[in-house]
Amino acid sequence: MHNDAMININNLSVTFNRGRKPVKAVTGVSLSVRPGEVVALLGESGSGKSVTMRSLLRLHPKGTKIEGSMSVAGQDVMGLSSRDLSGLRGAVVSMVFQEPRLALDPVYTLGRQIEETIMRHERISRSEAAARALALFQKVRIPSPERRLQNYPHEMSGGMLQRSMIAMALACNPKVLLADEPTTALDATVQIQILLLIRELQKEYGLAVIFVTHDIGVAAEVADRIAVMYAGRIVEEGKVADIIRDPRHPYTRGLLGARVELANGRDRLITIPGAPPDLANMPAGCAFAPRCPQVSDLCRTEIPALMAADETSKVACVQYA
Repeated sequence: MHNDAMININNLSVTFNRGRKPVKAVTGVSLSVRPGEVVALLGESGSGKSVTMRSLLRLHPKGTKIEGSMSVAGQDVMGLSSRDLSGLRGAVVSMVFQEPRLALDPVYTLGRQIEETIMRHERISRSEAAARALALFQKVRIPSPERRLQNYPHEMSGGMLQRSMIAMALACNPKVLLADEPTTALDATVQIQILLLIRELQKEYGLAVIFVTHDIGVAAEVADRIAVMYAGRIVEEGKVADIIRDPRHPYTRGLLGARVELANGRDRLITIPGAPPDLANMPAGCAFAPRCPQVSDLCRTEIPALMAADETSKVACVQYA
């Protein structure tokens, strides 16, 4: 545990009790994020990235078993009452979702939704809240902000909606921003604008950010550190530059090889063979073993622990044990 951290996740495990067999979506995840730091959670669909992040706001369905401990801004998330949890959401921790059209209410204007968010957490008048909403729209560089505040979500493009979501997320001056693949649904030029905007606002507000993505290029653009997840565990963690220059885990190498810009002049993309494991029927040993080009007999029986590889990096692989 890091005392100076804004976010502390310690030995988190999350089990969903749906269907015939419990599904352990996250196993033994520990992660800390300092104030003003961006950590990208990187991995394929189903690796446990979003589950880890949503656990910080206890957004899982009833019956979900959560083990371990989590604290945000010094508050014990697991010990909060539902009332205190409501106070944490929005005022201390804000979230930007992948699909803003689903996260915004279609029957209210964007201005109204931001005003309501502010008034719910702070005792101010609607006119003060409206002035704040306008300032936020200017901050996220929405053109003609006065007019746009009167728009309904369906009247806005995807990029402008995501800017509106970021404005709403910043409305109550949170300390922590959780971003769940916020640029996936956008085209490439809009995507880069949104990433640069998040990075700029993060620095200005001194936010601690967890940024979930399946795209190592996006992680490299926005993060200070990367934690690579596979089958519910963190398999590698380190500074962005170190991971891109010298990826240690075979899965991280596979992710880097599958990127056009990062494929070092090769004409061909290297894809990772096979598919992620079924979390309800996990193989013995390392979960990546069935897909790993460097697999050994030990990999099929031992689950490697996440160990320090140097002062700033960790890796879970028998090659480094």
